[in-house]
Amino acid sequence: MPTPSKKSFYVASTALGLSLMSFAAEAYPPLPNLVNLNFTQISGTPKECFVGGGQCSTDGGAGSADPVGWTGGSGLIFIDGQSPSESADSATYLPTYGDPRGSVSGNYVEADGNPTYESGFNYTVTGLTIGQTYSLSFYQGASEQQGFGLIDGRPQPTTDQWIVALTTVASGGLQISSGGPTDPTYGPTDQYSSTDGSASIVASPLMTVCYTCTVGWDYVTVDLTADATTDLLSFLAWGDNGSTVNLPPIAFLSGVDSPSGLGAVPEPASLTLFAVGMAGLGAVARRHRRKKQPSAS
Repeated sequence: MPTPSKKSFYVASTALGLSLMSFAAEAYPPLPNLVNLNFTQISGTPKECFVGGGQCSTDGGAGSADPVGWTGGSGLIFIDGQSPSESADSATYLPTYGDPRGSVSGNYVEADGNPTYESGFNYTVTGLTIGQTYSLSFYQGASEQQGFGLIDGRPQPTTDQWIVALTTVASGGLQISSGGPTDPTYGPTDQYSSTDGSASIVASPLMTVCYTCTVGWDYVTVDLTADATTDLLSFLAWGDNGSTVNLPPIAFLSGVDSPSGLGAVPEPASLTLFAVGMAGLGAVARRHRRKKQPSAS
């Protein structure tokens, strides 16, 4: 059995070691050379289709809102604004049960998570190092389209997440194809893939949305590894495991590559753990020094 002093040293050093491991895991550089993080630089106005997406172009006079730097995004994908007439829950095309509330400023993407009605959208990223892993942070939220969310007349929670990838430019980003497995809850599904065999593809944390509910903004981080000096950053809204049943789930996105400046982020647990470890080691060292001091004669 270790002595109390050795035990204290062990606990403190373990906490410090874990905190250093956590810092090392978070040490990836941010993905470089991105602009238009919250989609405020657009050629149209908010609540219009993302890059000429087709189905909403004839509804209510909505046209194409082309965000600077972003390409793709056909289907039911929109640029929403913060004003009531431009937000996700407004009466303009594809209204949702709620607007994602929270700390995000500027505009945001609203995308139908049913793969039948969307595609991925991309950003060409330059200045990459092949084999280098980068961190990408963004805000995500979720809801459902008004008037939907039932299976056989019963309320059905939906799920949402973002599929994020770094792929070669030649691959064109993420693609959707039919023939996915049948989900026991949501029925027939599609699947996503890339023609780039070395693409880095990750999924953001899953959001579960109760019937008629909205999930507010959440700040998340994913890690992506470059396989070329210039890659495509690709986003794809993915609801209900790729289900083609028209519930449909709606995903929100903003603050792409933001350093948390769009909103308050709680102190990382690693910082607290680091402080505990340092304080513990300091206490052990002081106790050790006191024991070594000669007694008064």
